[in-house]
Amino acid sequence: MSQETKHATLEWLGDLRFATGAVDGPRTFIDADNAAAPGPMLALLGAAAACSASDVVMILKKKRVELTKLTIEMAGVRREQEPRRYVSMHLIWHLAGGGLDETKARHAVELSVEKYCSVMASLAPDLKVTNEIHVG
Repeated sequence: MSQETKHATLEWLGDLRFATGAVDGPRTFIDADNAAAPGPMLALLGAAAACSASDVVMILKKKRVELTKLTIEMAGVRREQEPRRYVSMHLIWHLAGGGLDETKARHAVELSVEKYCSVMASLAPDLKVTNEIHVG
């Protein structure tokens, strides 16, 4: 299996604000003060949720679920000492769609978090991730 290399750039915009994205591609903004944009840790929390949500959308599509709603509330607990990495994440999933039930939703979320989500797999292996599923 060949390895894929991702390339991105980060540009300092002054203060603690940055623009980042694919080379010659769209950019997103990060503000370490959480004033003009999410900070790095909020962006990481959002990236983990977006990665998992992408998996869930694809898994449910394969299960012939007509997804009409997917939102995630996220909470990340950080260590008090440096580096202040996440030690746990709690995701509250709100999903709705034709043919969707809690069993299908839970299975899709578990597959993503435990097997497919590359962002979560890139985090510390002792990171505790919990999920709460709401269908309807």
